[in-house]
Amino acid sequence: MEGFGEKKVNNTQVSLEGMLSTSAQRSRKRSGNQKESREEPGIKTLLNVDEEYRKKAKANKLRKIAPKRFNPQGEAWLPILNTENDGWNFTVLYSNTALAHNLNKTHDWVVIYYDKNDQEGQNTVVTETKGPLEGKRIVRGREDECREYYDGL
Repeated sequence: MEGFGEKKVNNTQVSLEGMLSTSAQRSRKRSGNQKESREEPGIKTLLNVDEEYRKKAKANKLRKIAPKRFNPQGEAWLPILNTENDGWNFTVLYSNTALAHNLNKTHDWVVIYYDKNDQEGQNTVVTETKGPLEGKRIVRGREDECREYYDGL
């Protein structure tokens, strides 16, 4: 597209994947126009869960599942973590999207599904590649909160 560089196209694809994902659609239907009152895990909690997952995955301490997408051999390669933190229940795994595979980010992008008291949703945690948060783990869509979190450290 004219005026769109490779990064802009990739960022747009990531955003659209998140908006079009099945769980994101269900979440929007449930929350309706009450998004302002929707409870979500805090940034510190999400980053702690992300860190726990990546450490345990690297140490090969997590059960692995065989995803159906992008896995023609049916190999169990995708580590999965079920944990509780700050009253939230989490299911965590690396992103297994086409874009994650194309950009070689399957072991950087971490998808965190959460639920607590009829509230559920998902976030994706990535390593920021530009700007003031470059090199830091951030929660996509909650960059301002991440900036405040890191400024407070």
